[in-house]
Amino acid sequence: MPPNQVAIQFGENLRCLRKRAEISQEDLGLRASLHRTEIGLLERGARTPRIDTLVKVASALDVRIECALLVGINWNPGSTQAGAFKIEEESEAVRLIREGREALDERAERWKE
Repeated sequence: MPPNQVAIQFGENLRCLRKRAEISQEDLGLRASLHRTEIGLLERGARTPRIDTLVKVASALDVRIECALLVGINWNPGSTQAGAFKIEEESEAVRLIREGREALDERAERWKE
C-alpha cells in the first residue's frame, strides 16, 4: 500500500474529529501551535504527521491518539517479506467515523439551503 494512504486515513480522522469539536482549522492550529495551512495539509493527506504533531493535535482535540487519530491504520508485520500498512476497509471504528462525517456533511448541506 502506498504510504500516502496512511496520511489520507489520518487526514480523514483528523477532519472528522475537528468538525465534531466544531472548531475551524485556524482554531485547531492555534490550540496545537501549528499554522492553519499545516492543518489543511494534514486533513487532505498531503503531509504525514510527525510524532510531535500527533501529540499536539490529539491534545488540542482532547482525544487519545490511538483511539481517534489512528483509527483504521494498522501495520502488518512481515516475516520473510517486508511489513506493510493496512487501512481497514470498514472496521467498527472506521464505520462510526464515516457515519459521523456523513451526518456532518448532511447538516452542512441543510445550512447552505
